[in-house]
Amino acid sequence: MITVHHLNDSRSMRILWLMEELGLPYEIRHYKRLETRLAPPELAAIHPVGKSPVITDNGRVVFESAAIIDYLIRRHGKGRLAPDPASAEYDDYQMWLHYAEGSAMLPLMLNLYVSRLGEAGKPLHPRIESELANHLGYLDSHLKGRDFLVGGSLTGADVQMSFIPEIAEVFGKRAPFRHLDAWIKRLHARPAWKKALEKGGAYRFAN
Repeated sequence: MITVHHLNDSRSMRILWLMEELGLPYEIRHYKRLETRLAPPELAAIHPVGKSPVITDNGRVVFESAAIIDYLIRRHGKGRLAPDPASAEYDDYQMWLHYAEGSAMLPLMLNLYVSRLGEAGKPLHPRIESELANHLGYLDSHLKGRDFLVGGSLTGADVQMSFIPEIAEVFGKRAPFRHLDAWIKRLHARPAWKKALEKGGAYRFAN
């Protein structure tokens, strides 16, 4: 049995959603953020980094969102939610899996932390805004005329990248990018996403 170690208001929502899209049996072990918004120490008993998402599957521990998505689709997807590995689309799919956390999340995280510095952080804001416009604009232009990131149907790339517009909305940065905004709203309307939300509990990024 696959267990999703789910931290509230975290990237693990993506993994619950993927499990529902794949229709796989699983159980959820819930963890609640501390008042500091950090993960509780109990998660470190599952993996030393102490972060979520992390899954366990018959004794195997897998962490990092992209690795979990790749693992679940390869091991349990039976050809669903990923292009043919021999195709050019598969190369694009892999790019999006890694782009989400490797590049696109960086300016969003910088925006979060630098905003806490007050006046001391002001010199950094123009560069952060420029990077936000660069990455969100790139994603928006790619989604023009498309329902999904790769091919004509949902893949793990859409699941992985969904956290980007969710966090952008928290900072009030998503509205100018209408293709990006329409894409995440389509994803949030999917029955599997709604079912994952129901099982996972309150999710502050569900906008």
